[in-house]
Amino acid sequence: MVTHRVDALDPLAVGLSWIGSYGLVWLAVGLALALLRRRPAIFLATALATLGADALATALKYAIGRDRPYVDHPLPEPLLTAQLDLALPSGHAATSFAGATVLTLLVPRLGPALYALAVAISLSRVYVGVHFPLDIVAGAVLGVAVGWAVALLARRGRAARRPAGAARM
Repeated sequence: MVTHRVDALDPLAVGLSWIGSYGLVWLAVGLALALLRRRPAIFLATALATLGADALATALKYAIGRDRPYVDHPLPEPLLTAQLDLALPSGHAATSFAGATVLTLLVPRLGPALYALAVAISLSRVYVGVHFPLDIVAGAVLGVAVGWAVALLARRGRAARRPAGAARM
């Protein structure tokens, strides 16, 4: 289960889990990019993707009802626990991959770093003992789907607001 821990990595894994909570790191990155590029739509798309992925992941957790690893296997003790003892899909993975996907589609050159952060946050959830690997995979798939859906909605919204005959950018 979580017998693979290395004491020196514990604070890193806990920190990654913490910044991934509720998609906070993705909201911060989206806000920073929106301000730097003077494009508020970047933050709006990021917020919609991360909050939407979090809501969908929570709904699916209730529908599926899978317990967290520490409920089924109390030893070894997890480094963290969660308010909700339901695991599938991982909300951290869903929000992280939704944020990484929508931001990558809007700012492609940041893609590798964004996805690396999404993977690190997601894997931290297994490391700290609150998710099984399948929970992470399901959350990642959900997050990518939500990120793409939000990006497509944003593109359609821009196209609908463009005057007829206007040049496309």
